[in-house]
Amino acid sequence: MLQHQQPLDLAFQALSDPTRRRMVERLSAGPATVSELAAPLPMTMSAVVQHLKILEASGLVATDKVGRVRTCRVEPQALGAAERWINDRRRSVERSLDRLGVFLDETRPEEETPK
Repeated sequence: MLQHQQPLDLAFQALSDPTRRRMVERLSAGPATVSELAAPLPMTMSAVVQHLKILEASGLVATDKVGRVRTCRVEPQALGAAERWINDRRRSVERSLDRLGVFLDETRPEEETPK
């Protein structure tokens, strides 16, 4: 199912889980081994690996294996796509609110001056 979705959909789906967000947050500080990612998490190594597979499928995280050690890193371009989508929506809402503010200012009745 994951292979047939758009990259942005995959990124948001991956980020919908708090454990995966926590992993991405940790990797934003720099690369980490799977064991380092798993250490603070209250779950089995198998569950951590499943979360990593979803992050990899989304393009948010990449891993390299050297010997028996798998090192993970965040992929900034995938995060950038999600950031651009969110920022575009935010700008659209802000423009609508600005237009509403102008409209309200233009239609506000003149206040009477005290006598």
